Amino acid sequence: MNAIVRMPELPLDQRGRPLRDLRLSVIEACNFRCGYCMPADRVPDDYGLDAASRLSFDQIETLVRGFARVGVNKLRLTGGEPLLRKDLPRLVERLARIEGIDDLAMTTNGSLLAHHAQALRDAGLRRLTISLDALEPARFQAMSGGRGDIEPVLHGIAAAERAGFSSLKLNCVVQRGANEDQVLPLVEHFRSSGHVLRFIEFMDVGTCNAWRADQVVPSRELHARIHARWPLHALDAHYRGEVAERHAFHDGAGEIGFVSSVTAPFCGDCHRARVSADGHLYTCLFSGTGTDLRPALAQGESALAQRLSGLWSRRGDRYSEIRGQAAQPPRKRVEMFLIGG
Repeated sequence: MNAIVRMPELPLDQRGRPLRDLRLSVIEACNFRCGYCMPADRVPDDYGLDAASRLSFDQIETLVRGFARVGVNKLRLTGGEPLLRKDLPRLVERLARIEGIDDLAMTTNGSLLAHHAQALRDAGLRRLTISLDALEPARFQAMSGGRGDIEPVLHGIAAAERAGFSSLKLNCVVQRGANEDQVLPLVEHFRSSGHVLRFIEFMDVGTCNAWRADQVVPSRELHARIHARWPLHALDAHYRGEVAERHAFHDGAGEIGFVSSVTAPFCGDCHRARVSADGHLYTCLFSGTGTDLRPALAQGESALAQRLSGLWSRRGDRYSEIRGQAAQPPRKRVEMFLIGG
């Protein structure tokens, strides 16, 4: 008689949330200096270029295998700017072969994408998200901290299309008084493109972006503005825990999304973990400290999976739900450029 092999129970956190999604930073450096993430007056140009503290490709592969053992099936590579990591397609090829990882994606500012899109697709990358905070050249340059030009990003989008990335996500962080006038031009440009433009409320991630509540443009305000020009209707979520509220154009010209972490928190369904380029686990985008995974990583994927299970089981994060409560004293939060968005 054959013995019954029982799979280990996958961990749930203190609020019953599983671990499904890993956001993995491969580099802390970035060639942009966006004010809401990595402001130029707070972060020097050479920040994150020293490779000594980064996980190696071997370590990253073991790390992802360990996460897959505890239930992760979605992996997103982030930065900094991940395309600054040398030989990134080689890493993608290794990660694409890991059993259990069935959704491999990357977030990029798009400025270097034209040179890498085909190699990334050939290596096994399946989805791309491109940060795009303005369409008008001068406004785009200002939003990138004076470091970026819009044309290479548009070329990168075109190269991704040619490489076979059929539906891109285009993320725009909207700040009042900074780029809210770019919302309608962006919608007009990408309607009927097959891509999904998503508007993200300016969040208090980290402590160096000088966040103020009066700079947040609520998603409901943006929805009303867009709906008045191009009528919209709501769509169901693709899956439980999807961060963007989906809306389609009445005329069939595709869809857009709204990510409302400030005005409509979605902590209750959050199943995402984040790991920095130096191997620290953060169980919330607004965490103050991380846990060094390298000691467990050195013991192999089984030991790492056991460590992850224990850490996730103790997780109780819900910062966006308690933001602003009187009982919550101000606290230091990890910077966005260390763990991606």
